[in-house]
This record gives sequence, C-alpha cells and structure tokens, in this order.
Amino acid sequence: MAELQQLDRGSVMPLHHQIGQRLLSQIQSGVFEPGQPLPPIQEIAANLGVSNMTVRQAVKSLCDLGVLYSKQGKGTFISSLNLEKDFRQILSFTEEMKARGSKPVSKVLSFETCKGSAEVREALRLKSSDDVIQLRRVRQANTVPMGIECSSLPFSLCPDLLTTYDPRTSLYKALSERYGIQMIVADEVVEVGLASVQEAELLKIDAGSPIFAFTRTSYVQNGQPVEYVKATYRGDRYRIVNRLTRLNRELLTPPISI
Repeated sequence: MAELQQLDRGSVMPLHHQIGQRLLSQIQSGVFEPGQPLPPIQEIAANLGVSNMTVRQAVKSLCDLGVLYSKQGKGTFISSLNLEKDFRQILSFTEEMKARGSKPVSKVLSFETCKGSAEVREALRLKSSDDVIQLRRVRQANTVPMGIECSSLPFSLCPDLLTTYDPRTSLYKALSERYGIQMIVADEVVEVGLASVQEAELLKIDAGSPIFAFTRTSYVQNGQPVEYVKATYRGDRYRIVNRLTRLNRELLTPPISI
C-alpha cells in the first residue's frame, strides 16, 4: 500500500480520526480507485505502529460516511464518492448502480395494495375506487443508503405482483418480463430540500442534510401512465447530469414570403 503520513501522537485529535483523515485523503487523491480493496487492517496498523482496534475504528467511520463498504468474508472496498443521475435515460436504480460498478441492494419498507393518495390517482389517471400497488424501499449502493423510493402502480396492470415479485429485485425488469410493460418516457421534477428526521434515519445522515426530492411519472408507448414515484436521495452522494442545447434562433424565425 502507499505510505501513509505518520501520526501526530502529541495532537489532541484521536489517532483513529487521524488515520481516517489520511485514508480519506488518499482515496480522494486517487491513490485508491473505486472498487479496489483496502489493504488489510493488520497491514495499516503495522505501517502506523498502532493497534488493529484503532484502525478498525477509522475504517468503521469511513464506512459510516459511505467512503468505504464491507463485503462479508471478502474485506473492505473503496466506494464511488459520487454517483450521477443521468436525466437523458430512463434507468432503474438497479441499472444505474450496475452501470457504475456498484452492487444495488434494496431494503423493503412496505409492499402493499392501497387506494393511494389523490396525488397518486391523478398522476396515474385512476378513479377513486381503483387500487394501486405501492412499494417503498431504501435503495443502497453496495452497503451505502442512497435514497428512499415509493413506487405506485395501477393494480389492474399487474394484479398478482404482490405474490409473484420479489421486491428486493428490479421492479422494471419484472414489469418488462412478466407483463410486457416498457417505460418509454417519463416526466420528472427535481427539488432540493432538507432531510426530515425519519429520512435522515433511513439514509444514515444528519437531519437537515441536503437532499434531492424526485417526483416522476413514467409512461408506456401509448401514453398511459404506469408508474408514479416519489423519491428522496442524498445530496452528498448524487449529482444531476443533464444536457442542454440552444437552438439556432434562425431556425425559430418563420420564412418571409415574397
């Protein structure tokens, strides 16, 4: 491993905090690449002349920040410090994470049939008597909580979804393979906000931390809305990527007839 700067044993800053700062500095400078394993704790401890327990404290703090993640029986690995959300494509969370070399994991909060709110029924063009299937999950990249998603779908489109679908897996894949539902276009609104106490607890961030709030309605080819999503994503783990174009103003000027 690359040589770590020696610790200041006379500092009031705890040794494990100093180790965490030095490891973070190496990660940010590119000494360690995303997906690369962190050197063994014993090796780091020997390099710095500290106990294994002190290094474990430093590693745990970086895991809590999402900078590192652990795989049981395999070790600790470097996480991608920022993940991008690309507005030019309709991708499921699973597709996004796999495209960026991260392992998608879903923690299911609820999966049920309900009437849905007036907002959901309006977006999906449903009657007040119509049921919806609602799936609420915490979406993780490797072991890092990235966002909270609540997906609502018309019950009539997939009435047996609750009994045939594993909600820990890709919803888009199940909709495509079992029901032939292909999302073609989506309207998405993004707002910036602050995490509530409940959101902060689920995302493992401080209450009041910046978040992105996504509201998305997805449609199939005939224009029928098939999914309405409300999602909250960590502001420190996402950045929005979009492509803007400026039309040639001459193209907007109607031709003059002579």
